[in-house]
Amino acid sequence: MEERGTGAAPGLEAELVSIPATPRGVSTPETVTPTGQRSPRPPGPGGGAPAAGANSAKSWTPTPAMVSPRFLSPSISSAVGTPMKRVLVNLRGYLEEVGHLTKLNPQDAWLPITESRNGNAHYAAFHNLNAGIGFQALLLPVAFAFLGWSWGLIALTIAYFWQLYTLWILVKLHEAVPGRRYNRYVELAQAAFGERLGVWLALFPTVYLSAGTATALILIGGETMKLFFQIICGALCSSNPLSTVEWYLVFTILCIVLSQLPNLNSIAGLSLIGAVTAITYATMAWVLSVSQERPPPISYQPLASPSFGATAFSILNALGIIAFAFRGHNLALEIQATMPSTFKHPAHVPMWRGAKVAYLLIALCLFPVAIGGFWAYGNLMPAGGILNALYAFHSHDIPRGLLATTFLLVVFNCLSSFQIYSMPVFDSFEAGYTSRTNRPCSVWVRSGFRVFYGFISFFIGVALPFLSSLAGLLGGLTLPVTFAYPCFMWIGIKKPQRFSFSWYLNWSLGIVGMGFSLALSAGGVWSMVNSGLKLKFFKPN
Repeated sequence: MEERGTGAAPGLEAELVSIPATPRGVSTPETVTPTGQRSPRPPGPGGGAPAAGANSAKSWTPTPAMVSPRFLSPSISSAVGTPMKRVLVNLRGYLEEVGHLTKLNPQDAWLPITESRNGNAHYAAFHNLNAGIGFQALLLPVAFAFLGWSWGLIALTIAYFWQLYTLWILVKLHEAVPGRRYNRYVELAQAAFGERLGVWLALFPTVYLSAGTATALILIGGETMKLFFQIICGALCSSNPLSTVEWYLVFTILCIVLSQLPNLNSIAGLSLIGAVTAITYATMAWVLSVSQERPPPISYQPLASPSFGATAFSILNALGIIAFAFRGHNLALEIQATMPSTFKHPAHVPMWRGAKVAYLLIALCLFPVAIGGFWAYGNLMPAGGILNALYAFHSHDIPRGLLATTFLLVVFNCLSSFQIYSMPVFDSFEAGYTSRTNRPCSVWVRSGFRVFYGFISFFIGVALPFLSSLAGLLGGLTLPVTFAYPCFMWIGIKKPQRFSFSWYLNWSLGIVGMGFSLALSAGGVWSMVNSGLKLKFFKPN
């Protein structure tokens, strides 16, 4: 048998005489997870164990399966004799150094984002669609009511291509360093900005984005369930109906029940349901709106404000709503972390393939909703978005069953989106627990975290019942996660040549994004205060 003398680490050449070349499909090593899930691997020859009467010498010859990361795991290699174990451990260390294997934190096998790595391009498309389109699309006509046709279309187009570029950056940076996977947004921020600064910059906006989105989903989901109930029951159920807060509670309980699914890959089916329902109800909303007669006093002039300052803040809040429409970048690395990755077949290939399909469909939903909704209602658009306008102006013109179906699809989408946006928070809770106890979360501990988070989101939603203003503030505070931080990360990790096109482009986009973040946050705060005053002092006749 030929010796393998090239590429071996010093001291290993003699021990690797009989070891064949590393197989082409060496994948990321995993251990058994709390839910028992593993990444799929190609079966060995014959699909099973070797024959019982096999030659003893042959049975001790390391095969490609024996050099695989699963064989090199401590639980299996401990059963091998000490000399062979030493050879395999050294081989694993060498392969990690040259980047054929990925160094993983063993704790990742216990956490909901990384405990299952059997994702693919289809899962990536489902998750990106579920994360990238949802209730926030229904608020885009509200932004157009403050910006008008020209500036509304310009802002929406620029934001779409800008966020698509930053998404490409995140996908590429997931495995920017050979042998290292950045499975979470905060991990990539630490690699780019340093340990402390990365946590300080990225942890708050990403957690705030997840928690704020969950709160907004409870608001829109509960309100939509109430409208659906009113349409279905009509006058029959008007004697003692549930209040809005009680509908929020019903929706929260449904979210908590679905949140018991263990990890990110396990909710792929829910993400598919969320994607299909979002595309369906977004299309139904703008088609039903443009097919009906427009309200007589309609106008396409931007809404006037009593002062210049109020006008400026209203415009900033509208830009924040547009920024919030392009969410999901805080989940890009987490989605990519659910995929197996090899030296020959890195995870960024299926991830980008799925993301391209997802964001093409997102564009085909967001632009028609914004344009069709503003065309149908102009500056008469209610603060709650196009569905509220549809119910307010055409509830008697559209068949009750069709209107109820639209609202029911919104409820299903909100339930699905709650799961994927809450997963990073669940992951953070369990990471804190496992790091302190050095063991995986039990079923009861995991369920307790998710029940706690669901009710905290419910109480925040009850305390902040103004959806469109919350969307503007969310868009401002979390804008760097989507539009600015990825550009700075590319500069910090890839280090493009100074004064090159890439250097200028990323510095410019990053600085402009941070400036917009401060301005849009101010607009969102002003709009929230304004809405809060209206809620406090407005008394119906």
